[in-house]
Amino acid sequence: MEKERFSLLLLEPGEIYFEDFSVDLLLQPDDQQSQSKSTSSSFQSSLIGRLKMCSKSVVFEAKDDIRQPLVKIAYKDCLQIRRWEPTRLDTMECNVLAIECSHYTEMLNDNIVQPYQQKDGKVFLFNFHYAKLDDYIQQLCQLHRASTLHAYEQNSMIATIVFSRHNRVKFNPLWLENLYEKIICDYQVDEINPLVVNPGRLLLTNAFVYFQPYNNIQRYPVVKIRLKTIQSFTKRRFLLRHVGLELRWSDGSDQLLYVSFRNQTVRDDFYAKTTQQDDFSVVEQIPESITLKWQNGLISNYDYLLYLNSLADRTYQDLTQYPVFPWVICDYTSEELDLGDPTVYRDLTKPVGALSQERLQRLKERCEEMGDDQKFLYGSHYSAPGLVLFYLVRKYPKLMLCLQNGRFDHPDRMFNKVEDVYSNCMINMADFKELIPEFYDTETGGDFLVNKMKINFGARFDGTPVNHVQLPKWAKGSPEKFVGMLREALESDFVSGNLHHWIDLIFGYKQRGEEALKADNLFYHLCYEGSVDLDQIKDLAARHALEVQISEFGQIPKQLFRTPHVSKLLKVDSPLAHSGGSLSIDCELLVELDAQYFSHKDEITSLLLDEPTTNIFTSSKDGTFKCYNLVERRQIRSVQISDMPLSAIRLTSAKAAILGCWDNSIIIYNLDYGKVSQVVPAHDDAVSCISCVQGSNLLVSGSWDCSVKVWNNFHIDAVIGYLPLEDKIVCLDTFKTEDCLKILVGSASGELFLWQLQITDQNRAVDSEDHRLILQHRDGVTVVRFNRSCSMIVSSGEDRMFNIVDIETGMVIFKREMPAVVSALCWAKDDKYLLMVDRAGVLYVWNMLEGMIQKEIRVHADCIYGVGCSRDGQIITSGKDDRDYCVKIWKSNL
Repeated sequence: MEKERFSLLLLEPGEIYFEDFSVDLLLQPDDQQSQSKSTSSSFQSSLIGRLKMCSKSVVFEAKDDIRQPLVKIAYKDCLQIRRWEPTRLDTMECNVLAIECSHYTEMLNDNIVQPYQQKDGKVFLFNFHYAKLDDYIQQLCQLHRASTLHAYEQNSMIATIVFSRHNRVKFNPLWLENLYEKIICDYQVDEINPLVVNPGRLLLTNAFVYFQPYNNIQRYPVVKIRLKTIQSFTKRRFLLRHVGLELRWSDGSDQLLYVSFRNQTVRDDFYAKTTQQDDFSVVEQIPESITLKWQNGLISNYDYLLYLNSLADRTYQDLTQYPVFPWVICDYTSEELDLGDPTVYRDLTKPVGALSQERLQRLKERCEEMGDDQKFLYGSHYSAPGLVLFYLVRKYPKLMLCLQNGRFDHPDRMFNKVEDVYSNCMINMADFKELIPEFYDTETGGDFLVNKMKINFGARFDGTPVNHVQLPKWAKGSPEKFVGMLREALESDFVSGNLHHWIDLIFGYKQRGEEALKADNLFYHLCYEGSVDLDQIKDLAARHALEVQISEFGQIPKQLFRTPHVSKLLKVDSPLAHSGGSLSIDCELLVELDAQYFSHKDEITSLLLDEPTTNIFTSSKDGTFKCYNLVERRQIRSVQISDMPLSAIRLTSAKAAILGCWDNSIIIYNLDYGKVSQVVPAHDDAVSCISCVQGSNLLVSGSWDCSVKVWNNFHIDAVIGYLPLEDKIVCLDTFKTEDCLKILVGSASGELFLWQLQITDQNRAVDSEDHRLILQHRDGVTVVRFNRSCSMIVSSGEDRMFNIVDIETGMVIFKREMPAVVSALCWAKDDKYLLMVDRAGVLYVWNMLEGMIQKEIRVHADCIYGVGCSRDGQIITSGKDDRDYCVKIWKSNL
């Protein structure tokens, strides 16, 4: 079967194609001859073909002759649409449609992609083969009347016709896979492709999703998507409204369906019902794990930017929200490009509009002259349909013809030379465009830069025909080399170390509000999500005007980050770069029991592994602390310290054990002499947690009296820091640099604070109230830890949420709800792994580079209280098994 040349791109953007008819186009010997003078004998010949009835035009496509142009007649150019009545009395019943128009358009003449040709009007006669003209002429006349109305009234009438079609075009039950398939729901939707809207029905059963377009534009009457084959199922934003849905599936090849619903309620209902079906098994990747992988260098900058674009609802299917990439190179004039020279790179801390200080100053002066409401710096956007197709016109010329009413842009305004485009972005008061992914896509090799179709785009003012894009000298005339160099630049250390600044501008906290103003990153208010609620606008004219502005001007991506984005860990700076090899994610992580001993009579409150002595220390609510030696495999110390529960145990460099107690005291036990050497009445309520600061005589304690104290040399008069809070302190951790002590404090109300104290040479604190809220759990915090380089914080709470926070930026780079409350954790293998244990008896081994669980194993029958790990990979856990409180030692290949 010959492939039809007709496509929805031959219509106006967003125009709807309803149905087609088999017809003859009756050809008259004189096209200027009036129809009233025609007789049946005056037709010399006819063209057989298909007449497409669309919302704003009819299109005729001749059959069997690809050299014949497609003829489009817009309703607004029609003078009359009626049944044609022949003059001869002996003529048989007539089924001919007469369309008299003032203008019409010829497209794809000689089957060549070229600007459309506008022709003077004439009378077209279409003889219908099978359809009865009376059934359709009324709708054609209705669409003709709609074309005389204002655009918003026309769209409203077309929407009514589409809705009527939804009720009239039925879903054929024979399309179902079997008799047992149950229909769950069905909704009217629009399939969205670049510049194309195709209405249809989206129907859900317990085994399939079906898309049934209301026309025959597809090869099949219905698209069947088996739920088991769906690989991603994502809510999307469309025209700043949360009404989009994107399905990706594979039935031998990857396929995609992107639709918009009438409102968010029905979209969310369809989404919820689909995810509830037994056959639906999509496991979406956790966004934070992608950020973690990128930060650790496991994902390229290119792939991470693609991911962020997708997460921010930017998709290749929608030109109004096409993926956006940064300019990273600023040198397009040199003979050679040295990617090791920082001067060849663009400043990624600034938006394009702020790269030229002189232009920025003029923009600010213009902004100040505006009224107080809705000021903006930039009157045009960095990404919009016209800007995307400016770059892609050679690859997708039909899209440009569709967008610009059958014309290409003026030859001198086209994408002719890379150097000129970048220069214009630096100086022009209305040009602030960024790039698109194709500039960095080495798989396509820069094919969008080449006029492969040999299209005649016209000639420039100097007579030079527009052909291939002129590349910088350093590209040596090769699109592949040009894209390859840009990709190499994108992955360079310079860009890797600064890309997070650009992410802050486009997807992050500098995208809007006060921070956007400070960063000179302020666009017209309609670019921002939430600036207007289209669903609340009842005035159709006002709503239509806003929709046109939103779709044509450009849209700010969905805001992904509210705090500064983390930077990428460069190879020379990464704490992971200097450590030994880690276990591959593809390797099996082995954890097996090596030994165990039963120690306490009540809950084990603290577990401590002392690597130099290979001793394990534990404290308990039974008031005892005990010591077990890993080499001798025996308990070497058991001491009853108090009749009250002990909350924590830590060791000092002076071979003393520091114990927190519920009797409000801190107890110092001398390990050499085997006796309590000091009892410090530390707080006004139970001491809940303590931390000895490594390499110093500093001790930090937290209490149920809602305070944190910093002690020097562990005696009553040695408090050098005091922090009062509003709730019980339940956990803390410390990290000391040369002159600063950082203290993490977790409270019973779920607040996680970072307190910083300046420390003098004599270990005296400088008064400081420098504490800030890092995180808020919905319930009490259970455990907090710094990593070894003090670049990240890990916390978990009673709300079962597990978080990893970047200290420098405050960004939550990983977040996940766990099956049970995490009770303890520790870092392993130079921070490559995080061991977590929960109250259900499960040990989790997290691969921190990959941001995923590498091993999950039940190690106790009941709650686990503590976990530790030695340098050689031994894992120690303390927990409850039935009625026994025990410590277990595990071998592993960590």
